[in-house]
Amino acid sequence: MIKLLCKIFIKDCEDVKNPEVRGKYGVLCGIVGICFNIFLFLLKLLAGVVSKSVAVVADAFNNLSDAAASVVTILGFRLSSRKPDEDHPFGHGRWEYLSGLIVSFFILLMGFELIKSSVDAIRNPKALDTSLMTTVILSVSIVVKFYMYFYNHFIGKKINSATMEATAKDSLNDTISTFVVLISVIITNVFPQIKIPFDGIAGCFVALFIIYSGVESLKETIDPLLGTPADPEFVAQIEKTVLEYEPICGIHDLIVHDYGPGRVMISLHAEVPGDRSIFELHDVIDNAEICIAEKFNCMITIHMDPIDTNNKELPLLKEYISGVVSEIDEGISFHDLRMVPGVTHTNIIFDVVRPHKCELAEEKLVKYISEKVSQYNNEFNCVIHIDNPFI
Repeated sequence: MIKLLCKIFIKDCEDVKNPEVRGKYGVLCGIVGICFNIFLFLLKLLAGVVSKSVAVVADAFNNLSDAAASVVTILGFRLSSRKPDEDHPFGHGRWEYLSGLIVSFFILLMGFELIKSSVDAIRNPKALDTSLMTTVILSVSIVVKFYMYFYNHFIGKKINSATMEATAKDSLNDTISTFVVLISVIITNVFPQIKIPFDGIAGCFVALFIIYSGVESLKETIDPLLGTPADPEFVAQIEKTVLEYEPICGIHDLIVHDYGPGRVMISLHAEVPGDRSIFELHDVIDNAEICIAEKFNCMITIHMDPIDTNNKELPLLKEYISGVVSEIDEGISFHDLRMVPGVTHTNIIFDVVRPHKCELAEEKLVKYISEKVSQYNNEFNCVIHIDNPFI
């Protein structure tokens, strides 16, 4: 059904890199989600009132909070698809993350409210009036919620949306929690002689599940706002594309700035032979920038770093330093290695990328590498700059 709706209501529905198309996907899925959740809320509320089950009522209001969350999601997608302006030159893409943040607070609030009512049901249990209608309604809800998980996950993958994936995960959590409520209703109906408050216990389980889902969703929406490392596969694709342009022979200092889906800025340093024409190299860099911008729907700036490809001693020194740093930490790397001869000594200048988890302090790391290079050749003096990793 969702595929048919996309074809009907979304023009150019396959152009998922277009922020406007992504926004339409988010709005459409949000509207469908609101309809489904309100339908389930009314059904479950009816079943909960008839059966006097706090777990069923709790599950009903969980669907109502999901409907409210869908409204926020729609608003987020609409705002995030707005074009850049003077006050926001990088666009409004992060509204999608902010809407996800608000949805997470909705989920957490509902979870804490439900756990209060569930604990009260355990302390003051009431007789339940279970019926076939309640069982049928909960079964229908499980089927509907699982379908919602399916289409949210499908669209989330299609448009690469963390918000849609979080919505899909919430739908899957709802499927599991409703199944638990259904089991508690069946047990209460089949074994009425057992005086254990299954209803309240199931309600607590549902509430804890909702809280857990809210915390996970909160983390997934906060991380992009704070800044996270780029996806390794994305980095590998960027590197592969850049190296297809000769005579570029290496890249480093690749940084991905995420201003929201469809609003990505990339900067990197490309290593090029220092003896080639500056005009020729500049043309190569321009072509690489244009290709990557079109291929990955991003903005990119490439800094050109000339390297000495004719010095026969540099590859040997590079291999030696590589062995030295790998002994310290396999995550350490270096770049921009160059030799500057002098009257009394030769400066060996390079940058070292130190992982955040590296136990060796910056000063000790510089000292250790410098001593090792001096052992290799006592006329070499290291000039080392420590970089932080961004990928």
